[in-house]
Amino acid sequence: MNDSIAVPGASAPAFATHPGYQRMFRADALTLGIYLPLRFYQGDMAVLQGQARLVEEIDRHGFAAVWVRDVPLFDPMFGDAGQLFDPFTYLAWLAARTQRVALATGSVVLPLRHPIDLAKAVASLDQLSGGRLVMGVASGDRPLEFPAYGVEHAARGERFATAMNEMRRWLQPGTHGRMTHAGAEQGVQLLPPTVSGRVPLVVTGGARQPLEWIGQHADGWLTYPEATHDNAGPQRLAAKIGAWRALIPDGGFRPHMTNEWIDLVDDPDHPRMPLRGGFTLRTGRKGLIDLLQAWQRAGVNHAALGIQFAERPAGEVLQELAEEVLPLFPSHPGPAPQVMDW
Repeated sequence: MNDSIAVPGASAPAFATHPGYQRMFRADALTLGIYLPLRFYQGDMAVLQGQARLVEEIDRHGFAAVWVRDVPLFDPMFGDAGQLFDPFTYLAWLAARTQRVALATGSVVLPLRHPIDLAKAVASLDQLSGGRLVMGVASGDRPLEFPAYGVEHAARGERFATAMNEMRRWLQPGTHGRMTHAGAEQGVQLLPPTVSGRVPLVVTGGARQPLEWIGQHADGWLTYPEATHDNAGPQRLAAKIGAWRALIPDGGFRPHMTNEWIDLVDDPDHPRMPLRGGFTLRTGRKGLIDLLQAWQRAGVNHAALGIQFAERPAGEVLQELAEEVLPLFPSHPGPAPQVMDW
């Protein structure tokens, strides 16, 4: 068990100077992000050709965030290869090619990583991006990965809570994680420091934790959206968000996020239709706007849209989203990312 002092989650004032957080989140408002990859991998890396240029367009259009997933190993039985690139390596590459868009992980599998290595990667990326990193964290959903790492799949919940607490302690200025007292006296610390003193840690799903734990320890919550083709789904989502926010100790604002894979068709009036067992939504832009407005009323503060299953070209879909949808859900003004000549 984790025998160190727990570090609780924080509400919005703790991130007042954090460029990524401020761009994405406000109470009673919803912003838009884009999940990568933009095309589904089916054995050919060529589907990613030109993706970074489209991410530059996402940045110029003014989307709030780009999201990458963390899938260390491809399990053919699972089917979805995920992001393909290591999330920290790829976000560092994208940080160098973008200026304002927040960089989000959705989500890093904490039980498979050492907290010090995670904290080092997080702090480095936060510095290299000028403070744009928002870190989604998860307990993992692919059983094959755990024995490959020599980790018990059944222990992932406990390992998640321990890793999140220790990583956060190492990231805090003036703290020393689980160092002994003697080690702390010797000035052992993790470098580089983060840009604004704290990186948001967004818990994904249940992470094998009670809801009360998520209310106490998460800086935000990313959950699946429930059904997206009817009104009942957003209503269930609203109840879930309300139950979580009732458990936040200080009653302060902490953001909720959700996501959906969409096949945006060129007919703006096309109704919302579930595909792939409900894991993808085919819709025209009017149906998408209706869904986003329902999410906003439910208490969602950021919607991450994946277009890897869309039939239209990725650039065409992004252009329509930027012109017709994004103006209704604009990114927020806030502190500019720090520009450093590293």
